[in-house]
Amino acid sequence: MTEKENTQFSGGRKYRNDDITVYWKPSACVHASYCYRELIEVFDPSRRPWVDLKGSTTDKIIEVVNLCPTEALSWKWNDEEKNNSIDSDQLNHVKFRRPELMASNESVATEIPVSVKIMADGPIIIKGNFTLVYNGIRKEIQDSLISLCRCGVSDHRPFCDGKHRKIDFYD
Repeated sequence: MTEKENTQFSGGRKYRNDDITVYWKPSACVHASYCYRELIEVFDPSRRPWVDLKGSTTDKIIEVVNLCPTEALSWKWNDEEKNNSIDSDQLNHVKFRRPELMASNESVATEIPVSVKIMADGPIIIKGNFTLVYNGIRKEIQDSLISLCRCGVSDHRPFCDGKHRKIDFYD
């Protein structure tokens, strides 16, 4: 397992120190900014990776993660026994926010993030695992890429067939 894979879980990323694992689910983030306003040493959106659990004490990190108003940030103890006795005041513990993460044998995400690239004077390239729906047709794309027409002259719309080059399409 690569280092990158080890930082992922289905739906987001995970960050570990010796004591806890913090889970970030980007799709749930409303950018309330409690995390970086209260603890920029750990949660710094200008840095990659943006979470560094070495930046503060475990107690302070838990305190700040518990301020997150959505399930975007949650946490759990790395010692599974400690997770069994969590009180409800620990609002963002996975026991309350993301119970599927309670199991110690978490599955690493098999999802590949979808990437979209708009080519200059050309098609839209979409890469990853996703479902394309067009004209009532559902097409499952798995670990692959497609090119979608932007010029409107392709004979295989919505897919690109390269005709944008013949008509000197410029965007």
